[in-house]
Amino acid sequence: MKHPYIAKRYCNTTGTAMGGSGDLVSKYPDLVNFSLGDPDVTTPESIIQAAFQDALDGHTHYTSFYGDEELIQELVNYYKEDFGMEVAQKEILVTTSACHAMWLALEAILDDGDEVIIPSPFFTPYPGQVKLARGVPVFVNTYFEDEFAIQPEALEKAITNRTKAIIVNTPANPTGVCLSRETLQSIAEIAKKHDLLVIADDIYTAFSYEEEFLPISSLEGMRERTITLGSFSKNYAMTGWRVGYIMAPEAIVHIAKEINENNVFTAPSISQRAALHGLRQRNEVVPPLVEEFKKRTFHAYERLRRLKNVEILPPKGTFYLFPRIAKTGLSSEEVAKRLLEEARVLVLPGTAFGDAGEGHIRLAVTLGTEDMDKAFDRIEQMDIFR
Repeated sequence: MKHPYIAKRYCNTTGTAMGGSGDLVSKYPDLVNFSLGDPDVTTPESIIQAAFQDALDGHTHYTSFYGDEELIQELVNYYKEDFGMEVAQKEILVTTSACHAMWLALEAILDDGDEVIIPSPFFTPYPGQVKLARGVPVFVNTYFEDEFAIQPEALEKAITNRTKAIIVNTPANPTGVCLSRETLQSIAEIAKKHDLLVIADDIYTAFSYEEEFLPISSLEGMRERTITLGSFSKNYAMTGWRVGYIMAPEAIVHIAKEINENNVFTAPSISQRAALHGLRQRNEVVPPLVEEFKKRTFHAYERLRRLKNVEILPPKGTFYLFPRIAKTGLSSEEVAKRLLEEARVLVLPGTAFGDAGEGHIRLAVTLGTEDMDKAFDRIEQMDIFR
């Protein structure tokens, strides 16, 4: 969009399929919506009530520039108790979501023209976030046949003398892949060999179904070269609270804090209190959430397996499914369009997550089985799936 008052660098900016999906919800009243990863459950009441009481008790002011000090200490305790990691308070910065944390991290580490390697398919905002920090996104494709695992040879081939960091997202949006310890170790060795940073987008840590989540920052020699991004949105069903954090070497956290003083100053105090109570209650509130979404994800997986021209990997993590629909003979966008128009089912085309997503669609299984079955009953009537 061109306008005399809009910065030229944004004149050719276009929205994404993920961002545009919201416009379609009101257009189709009987729509079944698999488009956005926003859990349909409300934040656990115990978290809401505790945060509400904190608001009444006066937690309505700015926090420390690094974040609520109790929350930071609770994050220190969390990494010690759950992963055996020793983290200092000055290695944590509370942010207004993990997306905000990603931008702050990139802004802190990138010089103009520095390259950031992004495995593809990828979470839609990654390339734009790199560009906002004046960096250059470089894509490394992953494939259905390899269960979307990052191949070390392809990763190393993409490295140049301008490469600064590698983004690692596991469990991953949109593919649901959970990288093995072996793959994470290979990435770690490449990062150390080429003196690179790893940005670990650790958003779905509780949603690892086969093995316990392993932070890449916990591997030998990786603490000093890993920027971990954390969030409360998915593990605690707290998407609307907009609170996350950065865990990184103190120098990086300090610079991110300085940048943030010119941005949003501090994350919302009440959201930080809710995050604190979520962490303290994690052993009670998180397992039922994970179990519910695991049940839904496997239910959707079984329904997808029944469809002609659909190939689907068994769920490993997250609540996303990324079936391959190439056998329909149609593009991802064509399949998504036909699902919307013929079955009133909203999914995202795989190309919303990079060129490597062609031949796939993404389903966010954030709705109950009754609505899911309504959707799949309609889909089964479409000629391309029977």
